[in-house]
Amino acid sequence: MRIMMIAPPWVAVPPVAYGGTEAVIDTLARGLRRCGEDVVLFTTGDSTCEVARESVLPAAVGVGKGGSATELRHVIHAYRAAIDWGADIVHDHTLAGPVYADRFVGLPVVTTNHGPFRSELGDYYRAIAGGTAIIAISHHQASTATDIPLAAVIHHGVDLEGFPAGRGDGGYAMFLGRMCPDKGIPAAIHAARSAGVPLLVAAKMSEPAELLYFQRHVEPLLGGDVEYVGEVGGADKTALLGGAMCLLNPIDWPEPFGMVMVEALACGTPVVTTPMGAAPEIVAHGRTGFVCDGQAALAGAVVASADLDRSECRRDVARRFSADRMVGDHLALYESIVGHRTLPLVA
Repeated sequence: MRIMMIAPPWVAVPPVAYGGTEAVIDTLARGLRRCGEDVVLFTTGDSTCEVARESVLPAAVGVGKGGSATELRHVIHAYRAAIDWGADIVHDHTLAGPVYADRFVGLPVVTTNHGPFRSELGDYYRAIAGGTAIIAISHHQASTATDIPLAAVIHHGVDLEGFPAGRGDGGYAMFLGRMCPDKGIPAAIHAARSAGVPLLVAAKMSEPAELLYFQRHVEPLLGGDVEYVGEVGGADKTALLGGAMCLLNPIDWPEPFGMVMVEALACGTPVVTTPMGAAPEIVAHGRTGFVCDGQAALAGAVVASADLDRSECRRDVARRFSADRMVGDHLALYESIVGHRTLPLVA
């Protein structure tokens, strides 16, 4: 099968540091190739994903730094490349792409919603559902789609070999994510201090709103046992995750998935989180972490996480969140869609 994967133009694939969507695209594209599929990834010129790649933009634009014209240019060239190559199916992770794809009658298009349905995205996915197969990334997210038809629910996955098991002997808890209210950084700081455990905060902070939030709500809480270590990626990220006694992830919004939790578990690190969004689907309470709410409960869970079996965290990822499982689920969906393709392509 010839599969054209279209990544957004904002972040390179794989991401150098922060970029959950791009990390998933990288894992999926490489996994499909390992299965013997023909894969072309349309991305930015600075991407290094180890599959055949095409691009029109020489480098990632940056989150919040491009506009609709940038994405549309990227998408127009991507679909032209798909048609010229003779793609059997397009898996589009952009927003502009599935709308533009309507001009190519008979070209099967799949898209993944990486955001919440209960937002302005709801009207968007409702509008494209007639011609595009929509993938949800968790059962909680799918439950909020209401009248939007979904083709599948497919959890993200990781390559375990890219996340070495850590011993959790660094003497700290860790927060990893983005500098914004939804991620619950102040709650993580208060919980760690209540537990008497040092906290390392690793967070993306490149946009003006992120910097403002840091200055107003996070920076005043730093010092002593709480340190902001910047944005981390690659080996630095896995080393910090592996050394942490737990990942403190007290999210304050219905997050559609939460890739950072799976990455921590892959390193053998238990996750302490709140019962929001997909978190209860990812963390097995009392076995691979704790799902709880409130400062006292979170602090108690940080202490209790030291007694959990770190090898079980990693085994659970192998069972439920492996790259092989994710790739297999996508292939099954692609094959079912391509098998029903009957219309000729019209450019």
